[in-house]
This record gives sequence, C-alpha cells and structure tokens, in this order.
Amino acid sequence: ACFISDSVTGFKRKQPGLQVWRIENLDLKLVPKDLHGKFYTGDAYLLLFTTAAPSYNIHMWLGNECSQDESGAAAIFATQLDDFLGGGPVQFREVQNCESNTFLGYFKSGIQYQKGGVASGFHHVVTNDTNVKRLLHVKGRRAIRATEVAMSWNSFNKGDCFIIDLGKDIYQWCGSECSYFERVKAAEFAINIRDSDRNGRAKLHLVEEGQETAEIIQVTLNYTHIAPLLCISDASGTMKVSVVAQTSPFKQAMLSPEECYILDNGVDMNIFVWKGPKANTEERKAAMSAGQQFIKDKGYSNKTQVKLISGAETTLFKQFFSDWKDKDETTGPSKPFTIGRIAKVKQVPFDASTLHTNKVMAAQHGMVDDGKGKVQVRIWRVENGDKMPIDPSSYGHFYGGDCYLILYSYGHGGPEKHIIYTWQGLKCTQDELTASAFLTVQLDDSMGGSPVQVRVTQGQEPPHLMSLFQGKPMIIHLGGTSRKDGQSKANSTRLFHIRQSSSHATRAVEVEPCGSKLNTNDVFVLKTPSALFVWRGVGASDEEIAAAKYVVAFLGGTATQVSEGKEPADFWSALGGKKDYQTSKSLQKVVKPPRLFGCSNKTGRLIVEEVPGDFTQSDLATDDVMILDVWDQIFVWVGKDSNEEERTGAPKMAKQYVDSDPSGRRGLPITTVKQGAEPSTFTGWFQAWDSNMWDTDPLARIRLVFTGSLSLSLSLSLSLALLGSCFSSQHLSEQEEDIKAQFTAALSFRVCRRVSLKRNCSQH
Repeated sequence: ACFISDSVTGFKRKQPGLQVWRIENLDLKLVPKDLHGKFYTGDAYLLLFTTAAPSYNIHMWLGNECSQDESGAAAIFATQLDDFLGGGPVQFREVQNCESNTFLGYFKSGIQYQKGGVASGFHHVVTNDTNVKRLLHVKGRRAIRATEVAMSWNSFNKGDCFIIDLGKDIYQWCGSECSYFERVKAAEFAINIRDSDRNGRAKLHLVEEGQETAEIIQVTLNYTHIAPLLCISDASGTMKVSVVAQTSPFKQAMLSPEECYILDNGVDMNIFVWKGPKANTEERKAAMSAGQQFIKDKGYSNKTQVKLISGAETTLFKQFFSDWKDKDETTGPSKPFTIGRIAKVKQVPFDASTLHTNKVMAAQHGMVDDGKGKVQVRIWRVENGDKMPIDPSSYGHFYGGDCYLILYSYGHGGPEKHIIYTWQGLKCTQDELTASAFLTVQLDDSMGGSPVQVRVTQGQEPPHLMSLFQGKPMIIHLGGTSRKDGQSKANSTRLFHIRQSSSHATRAVEVEPCGSKLNTNDVFVLKTPSALFVWRGVGASDEEIAAAKYVVAFLGGTATQVSEGKEPADFWSALGGKKDYQTSKSLQKVVKPPRLFGCSNKTGRLIVEEVPGDFTQSDLATDDVMILDVWDQIFVWVGKDSNEEERTGAPKMAKQYVDSDPSGRRGLPITTVKQGAEPSTFTGWFQAWDSNMWDTDPLARIRLVFTGSLSLSLSLSLSLALLGSCFSSQHLSEQEEDIKAQFTAALSFRVCRRVSLKRNCSQH
C-alpha cells in the first residue's frame, strides 16, 4: 500500500481547495485540475477538500462498476489520509448517483460519469481531443449529472436533455417534455464542455426533438419511434394487451403492481416483459407467451430476445422512465399519474426531516491555488473585435458594459500553467459577446492550446477569480465601460455593496442607490455629489471595512464613517429616503449559513432538493417553488411558471421541515414571496440582487452562444472576407465594382448603426 505523505501523489497539506486522486493498480494517481468533476464508473477516487482554516473533508467516491479491490483500497487510503492529518477531517463515503450535497457543492458546473475505468484501459480525456463520440444523458435541476450512455436512439427519452458530443460539434438535444430550467442547465453544461474540454474549439448546436439533423440520425444509428408501453391484463375477463403510452419517457406510476407489461425495444433486438409483484398467476404465466406473440405481430427478427423482469430492473429498462425511483428513494406528496385503473401507486409521503441530515458546505470549486505565489495576470478589454490591454493600475475593475479577457499564469515550482477567464458584462453588446469567445480561442491558440478556459458572467465570479488581485476587492461597476470616451457617464450618486465570500475573497458590486439595498451583515460605500459615506452594518467584518478603503480611493474624496442606526439625514436623503432592508439577526450572529431548496413535481411527484454549494440568484428556478432557510425564518419563493401542485405542496413541506428540525425550531415564521415582488428581507441573502434579471430570458441569451447566432460584426468580417475572394480579380467591370462598393457600404452601415444605438453614441 502507498502511504500518504507530503512527498508522494502530489499531496499538498495546506493548499486550499480540492485535490483529487484516482485509484490505479491499488495506488493513488493525481487527477489534473481541469479534469475535476469527471469520473469513470469503473473506478474509485479519493478527494480532499481543504479550507483556509485549515479544516478538511475526505471523500472516497465509488463508481457503480468499480471492483471490490478498488473499493477496499479507497477505504484504506481514506483512513491513512485521516491519520496523516491528525484525525480531524470529516470523512464521506460517496456512491455514484447518490453523492452528498457537500460533494456536489465542489462541482457547481455539474459532474460527468464516463464509461469504463483503469481496468478496461480508459484514461481521462485529453483537452482539445476532437476524436470523441459519446452521448451524455443530462439530468438534474440543482445538482447536474451527465451520464455517458449507449450512442443509440434507444437511449433517448422525451423528458430529458442529451448532449451528443462529436468532438468538433456538440449537439444539445431537448426532449419535447423537458422543462425550461433543465434546458438552461443542459445548455450551460454543453458550453462548459466546449470551454473546458475543447478550449472553445467546438461548435454548439441546439436541436429540438423531431428536428434531428442527418448527422445526428447517422450517428445514433437506430432512428425510429421511441418505444411504446403495453399492459397485459385479464381485468375484462379475457387476456388482452392494451397500449398504456405510445412513446417514452414513461412514468413509473404507469406500472401497476397488479399487472404485467411489455416495453417495446424491438429495434434493439429485445423487448422487456415486466411482471408486477401482485399480478395474478394467469397473467404472470401469459406474460412470456404474450411477449413472443408480440415479436411475431411486429415482424421483428426471430433473434429478438424477451427479457423478463420482476423486481430487479436493469439500468437499460429504467432509462425509459423519466422518474424511476428505486425502493426507499425519497418522494413527496403529489397526485400520482393515473390512466384508468392501471396506475395504483400508493402515495409516499416526503420525509422533510431528512433535509436536516445534509450538511451545509462552505465548499467552493475551482481554486487551483490561492492566487498568490509566482503569478502573472494580464487583462484585456474587448473593443472593436480586438483585445485592448488594460492599464495594470485599473486591474480589478470590471464594467457591466464591457467584456474582458483575464490571463492568469502560475507555476509553483513546476511547469507554468495558464487560465483564461472570459468575463462578460450583463450590459455588453452581442457583438462584444461573440468577439470575446473568438478572442479567447485565438489567445488559447497562441499559447499552444494549453490554457484552461473559464467563461464568467457578471455576478457569477468564481472565488479564484476574485482572489487574483492580491488583497484588493474585485470591483464591479453596474454598467458603463472602462474605455476612454465611454458610452455613458457614471451617475452622480453611486452605491457599492461589499461582501466577503466563504473563500475569504471580497467583491464590491455597484447596485441601485436605494435604501432597500442595504444589508445589516455587510459594508456599503455611498458616493453623492457632495459627500462620501462608508456604512457599516452591525454584522459586517473588518475585512469588508478594509476592502471599502479601495472603493473610496477609486471614487476619490474623504469618507465619513457611518454605523448602522446612526445615519445622518443627508445619508438617507441620497438613497431616496429610509426604507426597509435586510436586518436579520441570524446574519449578524452567523449561526448557520443559509440553505436553499428547490421543490418540483416535474417527475410526477413533489420532491425537494438542496442547491449545492454557495447559491446565487440564478439558482432560483422560475418554474419551481424554492424554500430558503435563514435559520430564524423560512421563505417560500414562488416562481412565476410554477404549477399549482408545487404552490400548494411547498408551504406544507416548509412547515414539516421546520417542525421536524431536531434543534427545536418549531413555530418559526414562514413567509411566502412571489417572483418579481421580493422584499429586502429575502433579496438581502443574495449579493447584488438584480431586480431586472428575469426581464431577459436566460435561455434566449444562452441560445446566442450556440451556432447560428453570429453577431453583425462577425458577419461583417466574414462577408468582407467573402467579398475579397469573390472580387479578387484585378480587372473588375464597372458594374462589379459598383456592386462591391454598395454591398460593403450596406454591411458597414448596418453594423455601425446597431453599435451606435446600443451605446447611445452621438457619432459613429
């Protein structure tokens, strides 16, 4: 056995963040940072998460197909690592598809399950490898899991999203019954594959069910109608076979324990016969012969197999059901799906007390280091389709009307490594958005394709990016641009919200200057035409006060220190008057971090899932009801697209959750809030709450990233290049010259006019 020490396996005792090892031939092999979150189902892994304190979490992860030897080795290594760290770590045993919320919190972008393992000669995917052909089944609304399945049309179902990864082309296929939020999450996952696995060198395609391209049909081989489900019953007095549902995905509630069923998978040379545990003897005897007769009636090959199933359902069988729950899985109160007398499924109450067993994590993912050591940071702003260097004196300032490229180079005693962060402001133009993606790939190419790419949307900055500015806060301006002669002038009154994250990185975000934006746990800097204030909430930290000094230095002037409760009249006047704001005592005492849960019955029954990791406003699913636990109060947030079952079931679930808490919180107030009408006591738990966030459809914005959304400026570049080749002759006719001039002028004017309107410029 390989004993843990500082000198082997790449182990770093005090390095904050996540370290991952794979068990290979009963030894530990370090998994590179850019491959974190990808697990082979035939392997076992050991993970160590270290906080800055330091404190430790040790996880041993076991794939469904890992061997007993690998499982035993993982347990031994976990014990050795625990001993080496003084017995203080918390240990977790993780099993594929049943991981703890703490574990899932390390991988906010989702996790991938890949077929194979060490024993079968599989090694982790090489970045930029375009020789890929795989199908990923994407599931989850809070914790995203992508499982590699057989590249066959039979792997698909109507209720989920799938990613067809062909290396240079990545297709997101959306079933006709998958939800809006699932589409958003699957799209983000596809973008992450393009950015992290291909370093931006792949095209994204969005495909709806029924609109499959020739390439998809070719690669999935057996393209046919999705399998139907039939019932074998003698309820009418004679044995009959009737159609339950024409196409998958089916609901598990369609299977009555008193009947037998045929699931038609004949295109894959097999059909399933499912025998209910309470079916009568005659039906069970008739099941096999009915299956064989069905093969003849359908004209399937005589080599088609009949697979009898009774209580030991295979993975292939269960994949035809969108909501399959194995015995003892938690479900919630909702009406079961019924068709006549077929579905006789007992209601299984959701045990809200189980939510208390999920430990709240302060885990942050993506910390390759603490942003210190031998490092180099270079930042460019995207401008006119090119990248313009930023003055190092303004590093750390990001404007909502811009896009930026941040190159982080580090090499702690070893080969130099690189990360390219592409930061995209919420008010930048689509042209800049497209150009930022193009320039990222261009920069990556110039460095030999070695950097890791990370795409960041304003307000979703990862902790490592926030830590790059050596003790200074990351300052995010509401809009505007850092370029000279920018398109807008800063407001005369400005308010910056300063908060320290769980990773100890500090961010100052400009918000609307309004009294309701204040938060008793944080620090705010208020700039008016005649004064400058630093407001300190009762629960604010010294680190947040220190960060405020950098904001004050940027704004200029001498600041007046203001304590919560002792504000002068001109302070409130500048904010439009005194208004209610977040004053929760639990924020001041920090008894426990807040927890966010999603309530959804998209699978047919109401289930509750915790949002892993540090949550943000974008985790609020508009087609769900969410429960926010802030320790001394419970909020039930109702999304505008949630359904009646979710709206009525979630408050009951929240009450059961509180009443069953072993810490004795029975009777806590439960407040219901509606999307778009959130009070400050709710929004204060989300840094830099954006009241306009849902004005723009997130899925529509994501679609623009996919193929078929070239910006006007990029179209202009391509069109002009095409013109150059079409009119390459030195001897053009007068008519051809006229056509070329008119076409070029028309394209140029169209782009300039659009940029002009978006920037509110007076000239272009």
